Amino acid sequence: MIRRHSLSAVCMHWFNAFCWIALLFTGFALLSNPAMQPVGMWWADLWTGVFGAYGLLVFHLLIGSAWLAVYFLYIIFGLRHDVIPFLKEVFSLSPASDMIWCVRKGMRLVLGEKAMRSMGLDPALPPQGFYNAGQKLVAIIAVLCSLGLALTGLILVFASGRPGTEGLLQICLLAHFCCAGLMAVFLPVHIYMAAFAPGEAPALRSMFTGYVPLEHIRHHNP
Repeated sequence: MIRRHSLSAVCMHWFNAFCWIALLFTGFALLSNPAMQPVGMWWADLWTGVFGAYGLLVFHLLIGSAWLAVYFLYIIFGLRHDVIPFLKEVFSLSPASDMIWCVRKGMRLVLGEKAMRSMGLDPALPPQGFYNAGQKLVAIIAVLCSLGLALTGLILVFASGRPGTEGLLQICLLAHFCCAGLMAVFLPVHIYMAAFAPGEAPALRSMFTGYVPLEHIRHHNP
């Protein structure tokens, strides 16, 4: 076994997961306009019945504030050891190789390797680094959406009610909703690929223990 994730990275991963899920659930419940409600008005009625309309907004803001505060401290104290190496890794893209990996990985999950070979398709995946192409894609989207949600969320809180900010608030609300919508699409994909996709069990366990078998690394991240 070799260490793949530091203790701080493991803790931040699960803190982030809890905050993201709670913010998505409460955020969609705050959408009282049926035309903008992607889940259904029953979802808004359910959460509003528990917290009340104002209480639900306060709960959403408290989780968002805690998420921002913890990440702010994490970035300050983990900049050199965790944050910069992570950003360098996920933004180090090889477009041709990454595209081949994504296409072949998708076909392997849907068709299987035997079916691909019978159709004359090569199921072999290009060698990957610390993160594979799918993980890098989701990480980039998560980083950009996090920045968008944080910025627009702060503006919505501190500019709300101020004269002359109606146009800015509308733009920020739309951007906030679009970032949340993107994450609502990619988060289930990430969960499936990490928890249920064949061969990924060691990677999932590493997000609890920090360690992964050497053979798994040789095969997945040479």
